[in-house]
Amino acid sequence: MTDAVRSLETAAQPEKLRRVAIDPVSRVEGHGKVTILLDGANRVQQVRLHIVEFRGFEKFIEGRPYWEVPVMVQRLCGICPVSHHLAASKALDRVVGALPVTPSADKIRRLMHVGQVMQSNALHFFHLSSPDLLFGFDSEVTRRNIVGVAAAYPEVAKQGVLLRKYGQEVIRATAGKRVHGTGSVPGGVNKHVSADDRELLRRELPQMIDWAQGAVDLAAKLHAQNPALYDRFGTVPANLLSLVRADGAFELYDGVIRARDADGAILFDGASDQGYLDLIEEEVKPWSYMKFPFLKSLGREQGWYRVGPLARLQNCDFIATPRAEVRRQEFVAAHGGAVVHAPLAYHWARMIEVLHCVEVIAQLLDDPDILAGERMAGGERRRAGVGVIEAPRGTLIHHYEVGDDDLVTMCNLIVSTTHNNQAMNEAVRAVARDHLDGHELTEGLLNHIEVAIRAYDPCLSCATHALGSMPLEVTLVGADGGLVDRVRKSADEGFVHG
Repeated sequence: MTDAVRSLETAAQPEKLRRVAIDPVSRVEGHGKVTILLDGANRVQQVRLHIVEFRGFEKFIEGRPYWEVPVMVQRLCGICPVSHHLAASKALDRVVGALPVTPSADKIRRLMHVGQVMQSNALHFFHLSSPDLLFGFDSEVTRRNIVGVAAAYPEVAKQGVLLRKYGQEVIRATAGKRVHGTGSVPGGVNKHVSADDRELLRRELPQMIDWAQGAVDLAAKLHAQNPALYDRFGTVPANLLSLVRADGAFELYDGVIRARDADGAILFDGASDQGYLDLIEEEVKPWSYMKFPFLKSLGREQGWYRVGPLARLQNCDFIATPRAEVRRQEFVAAHGGAVVHAPLAYHWARMIEVLHCVEVIAQLLDDPDILAGERMAGGERRRAGVGVIEAPRGTLIHHYEVGDDDLVTMCNLIVSTTHNNQAMNEAVRAVARDHLDGHELTEGLLNHIEVAIRAYDPCLSCATHALGSMPLEVTLVGADGGLVDRVRKSADEGFVHG
């Protein structure tokens, strides 16, 4: 963290400063706000991204039968439920001794997963971020939405909708439903892909490949039109973390953990997902329900990192599908081989991932194992398991312990957006320093802050759980509207009345 950026994290005598709030942050999944503290000259003194909703999945999973968990945890999110579904299943495969699962189960799960990544990335780029990218960050607010995109760029909007629809159909064919399906279970899967669904998906593949390549072209074109903006906006160097395949290839479903520093040097490689606690620690800060992970080897100050498409694209050595690999090389060449830390580059990387997912779908639809074969495996029962997967937004970790009575005794989740928490905070501070400092604030300038957050495609609903002091305040109001009592409970203060 640089001194210039660090100076915006805390402020002396905050009670004497003017407070500006962006509440809620729009066009993201979940609820969050940004607070900005300004002095009398409109100089920015502090910027913080607050996650203001709390969801207690880690606690109420406890006591449930383990076989319910892959379905329950999907309710963390309506955008990326498949990622939680599969991460939980992978963790519980270890509990039931399914190491490995059968070829049919592995391939059906992979097909489900790339359908999920495809639809989520398409949703984010076309529906949530394209209004800023196509019209400009300061454009008229009533136009800066998907309806405005559909009016001005009808073909772009159509392709975004139908790319996402195709990904949702892949999920339906593998999981049983487009949202909150039940296809993956501890030890395998509960259904094959039907021959009819396979043929339906095959027929649309040429169009999907064409549109996916066009989406990469659009993202690259936007960068080329204004490289000064796209390469500098909200840019703060960060470490990178993701799964990679054992041979260093880009990997979304199952692999080893690799981390690089901000210059691209490998910090560690080949780390087992089962040992994530040896690599990562989480910090709690009192002004957000979202925790702050960091690499233990580097410590709190230097160990924060970035995950997701931008990290994955640069952490791997190559992509194993030919069209996406060509586009990855173009991305690398466009930046002279240097590590890219610009948040807006997430959009380009995200579209390369969509192209990769369509290529993988094409491969798996030709595999006979998705139509027939053993669906379940089993073996020696274990007490615990960890499942790590690359969700659309980045590395997702599920960790469970299960008792002899088959009930979950411990659940720990580190979701993708949580990994990116510090990176998002650094990005909004950088944007505030570069674009807001000393200026009279307008809606367009405040939207710059939101653009930086949106680039990470945060899923705030997934990420809202904290360890430590979480105060609760209850106010009792009488029938006449008067205050009867107020009580505050926290780990530090206990119960305080008044």
